[in-house]
Amino acid sequence: MTDLQPGQEVQKAKDERDISGSLITALDPTDVASEAYRRLRTNLLYALVDSPPKVIMVTSPGSAEGKTTVCANLGVVLAQTGKNVLIMDCDLRRPKMHEIFGLSSTGGLVDALMGDLSLQEAYQEPLEDSNLKVLTVGDLPPNPAEFVNSRRFSDFLATIQEEFDYVLVDSSPTGLVADPLILATQVDGVLLTLDARKTRRGEVRRAMRGLTTVGAHVLGTVMNSVIGSRNDYYQGNPYFG
Repeated sequence: MTDLQPGQEVQKAKDERDISGSLITALDPTDVASEAYRRLRTNLLYALVDSPPKVIMVTSPGSAEGKTTVCANLGVVLAQTGKNVLIMDCDLRRPKMHEIFGLSSTGGLVDALMGDLSLQEAYQEPLEDSNLKVLTVGDLPPNPAEFVNSRRFSDFLATIQEEFDYVLVDSSPTGLVADPLILATQVDGVLLTLDARKTRRGEVRRAMRGLTTVGAHVLGTVMNSVIGSRNDYYQGNPYFG
């Protein structure tokens, strides 16, 4: 059983040839990994029913731990509930969100904040019949930490909160640079993505220490590459805890 609404099980990408296979919630909503993302959505929202987070940052202690995949798929399943959702790529050093959705990497967040594009021009709609929009990075800023720490960026976050029910922010890993910790102070909550095969305990402790130090609200951790059974191994199948 799933909690998809009528007609949503046939939601299609505008061009599935361009979409990464890791966007399983759009390509195969009946897959076991898609069901896991719906459980993640339910656990995240209903565990915090009295004060549900609206702007959520998804990060990880290090690189290649699946944070962008988690952010993208969580955005899809949130939009499947009928909510207006924005996925914003704020990995201002190695952005990957445009690759997952098969979108243009030009004309995004940085261009909108610099006034080169309007927000409506910068938004991209990757899926048919969906309430999901994606804001790619666009031109990379010379100093990402200063960019996210600017008054212009904080004003921008306040503006888009009025337009969307949920905003998911994909950031750089916390253990590598300063900007994700700055971002963590400007959102309602943080999801820390881990990889069951590669993330080390020391890296998790350092990430949690950094997030706690800046006063971030850590909503929980999402474990990728979890063994589903003795015979099945689901790469990217998330577990929320």
